[in-house]
Parts: sequence; C-alpha cells; structure tokens
Amino acid sequence: MTIFQKLFGKKKTGKSAAADVQTAPLSDEQLKNVSLQSISMSPPQILVGTGQSVGQQREHNEDTLFAFHAILADGVNDLPFGVFVVADGMGGHQSGEIASNAAVRAISGHLLKSLYLPYLVNQDNGGVSLLELMEEGVKSAQAAVTRKAPGGGTTLSAALLYGDQITIAHVGDSRVYFIYPDGRMQILTQDHSLVHRLVELGQITEQEAMIHPQKNVLYRAVGQAEPYRPDINTYQLPRPGFVLMCSDGLWGVVPEQEIFRIIKTAANPSAACHQLVQAANNAGGPDNISAILIQYLP
Repeated sequence: MTIFQKLFGKKKTGKSAAADVQTAPLSDEQLKNVSLQSISMSPPQILVGTGQSVGQQREHNEDTLFAFHAILADGVNDLPFGVFVVADGMGGHQSGEIASNAAVRAISGHLLKSLYLPYLVNQDNGGVSLLELMEEGVKSAQAAVTRKAPGGGTTLSAALLYGDQITIAHVGDSRVYFIYPDGRMQILTQDHSLVHRLVELGQITEQEAMIHPQKNVLYRAVGQAEPYRPDINTYQLPRPGFVLMCSDGLWGVVPEQEIFRIIKTAANPSAACHQLVQAANNAGGPDNISAILIQYLP
C-alpha cells in the first residue's frame, strides 16, 4: 500500500474507481504525513538552529552559546556528530561574560580535540568513555573560569551528540529538554538553585518559585571554589522530536505550552529559535536569552 493509499483508502478498480475520484489539494497535515513517511535520510541529518538576545532589561550579554555539527559518511559508518553548549554567566559586567565565554571555549575545545579530531584521522580516544570525556571537559571549564574570571561563575549545559545518542553534562540552571510531537516536554537537567531545592522539599510551589526573589541564586556553578561533580547522563535521541537547550532567560519567561507551539509550527529550527527569542522579549525580556534547537532526522 502506498502512502497515498494510506491517506485516502485502498485503490479501486474499474470504472467505479474513476467515477469516485475527486481532486483536491492536500491539507498541511497530509503534506506533513507524506513528507515524514516517504523520506528516509541517508546519511542521517542534523538540523540546528540558534538564537540569542541581550533581552529588554539588561545592558550587556553574559550568555555564551556554541553549536558545532558534522557528519562523516563512507557508506559503512555514517556518524552524525555535534557539540552544543549554553552558558549563563554571573558575577558582574566583566566576570559574568568572561566566565561564560571561557567555560564554553574550554569544554568545546576539549571535546573536539579529544573525540572529533581523532575520529577524523582514524585514531581512537584512548578508550575514554563519553561520560569521562564530558567530566574532563567540565573540569577544563572550571579551570578556565577560575583562571580568567576569578570571582565569577557560570551555568554550563553541554551536549555531545554521537550517532543516535546524546550525552549531557550540566551545572547550574540552564536547561535541556526533549520535545516530542505529542506535546511532551521532558526536562533532562536539574536546576541547581536554592529555589528549586525548596520546591523539591515541598516548601514552595512551582508557581511560587517563578516569582521568588532568590530564584537566580545557585548552589552549584562552574567557577565556584567548592568541589562538585556535574550531572552527566546519556540518552537516546528522540525521533521524531527535538532537543532544546536554553538559558533561564527563555524557560523562566515563556510558558512550556508556548515553547512547544512555536517549535511545532516553525518552518525549521532556525526560525523556531528566532521566534522563541522574540517571545521572551515580548514577555518583558528580563534576562539574556540563549537557545539551541536540534532536530535529528534518521
């Protein structure tokens, strides 16, 4: 049965079939079904969009994002690869932006040097696991922030896409979501904030947390002196679906229902990120806004 038979019923035979035929343009939903079911990507594709804004109430930007993706296809091993990072700096005009920039450059450089470049020249990475690589990357970010922005700090959410899996390292209150076509938004990261801890303890509600005066106070951040271990986990990529990485300038302002609506209706990830940033600014833009949206098409 063809895709058109699935959409409109089984093919008839004889004159009655011709008599019953009615021509009409396909609806947007039917066109979407045709596209999704008839196209098989070879090699698999990664579609990525990014968006950033200083916001409406800040004078300078303390967010940094990084997005790199590539594919090496030789007909045997078709490997999508990507490194994606969002960091939200803190500590004043100089320290915050320096901290986020230093952290993003350090962890991105570590992952590209330790995994991507060896793969290109047919070398292995010495048997180090992806979890270990991510932890080493966060350590390099910690060292870079301590050296370049003493007294400053930053959130750090980094994603390593390797094949059909994604490994996420996280410190702070930027977020990573899986977004599914049915409207589900799965938060993959835990906010390392005092207010989130109060929510976990049942002392305040999620609604109260959104307007709490200490909602931006973190108990874990890259650059702080106290030793810590980042949250690191590996997941199977959603397919179909999206990975959204963003600073609290987006998720703390735009409701999840609106985030999903924008992503679902946008023409592509780049358009979606532009619209997400615009929505945060339209809602007052109280903070810097950064977003990365990833779509994996197998």
